[in-house]
Amino acid sequence: MNIIDIISYIGIFVFAIAGALKARTNEMDILGGLVIAFVTAYGGGTIRDVLLGIGPVNWINNNISLTLVLVASFIVFLSKRNIDKFKKTIFISDAIGLGMFTVLGIERSLAHGANSIYAILLGVISATFGGLLSDILCNRVPALLKNGEMYATVCAIGALLYIILMKARVDDNISMVLCVLVVVVIRIMSKLKNWSLPNI
Repeated sequence: MNIIDIISYIGIFVFAIAGALKARTNEMDILGGLVIAFVTAYGGGTIRDVLLGIGPVNWINNNISLTLVLVASFIVFLSKRNIDKFKKTIFISDAIGLGMFTVLGIERSLAHGANSIYAILLGVISATFGGLLSDILCNRVPALLKNGEMYATVCAIGALLYIILMKARVDDNISMVLCVLVVVVIRIMSKLKNWSLPNI
């Protein structure tokens, strides 16, 4: 198991946690929670693989990935605390997932022939479109599109940094860690400081 696999599995787990908690805020049953956790964890990667023409998509026949989603959903199901206490957990889990899936999306895209610009774009799609789809299923305005949320923007910043470090021949592991940290820190700071893009 290499660092890309580790990043992938951690990203799947934290996104599944965030998705299952999101389902709880919408008072879904356990099946609904599993669906939202699954879509949150796999939606972006599935769209990326389809755009790259990769088949089967990355999660097919991967029992570890499926088990992580089931375990994450079960953990949320067993926890009966008030949902307000989970809001910070949802946000932090989502921020970590964003960083990890940005890196994963870039690496997979480059490995399948995408150039640097499209690798950045596909890294952002990998990180954000699972949340976009799950927000739609939960009848929410997606965080990706919402005013006052630096969501895709932080992924793009992290992705650009990763490509720059890669071009500068910085060690891959260091580049990955820095990309994830930048995405997480900027995402958290943007929430605390109310940073946002200008309205259209």
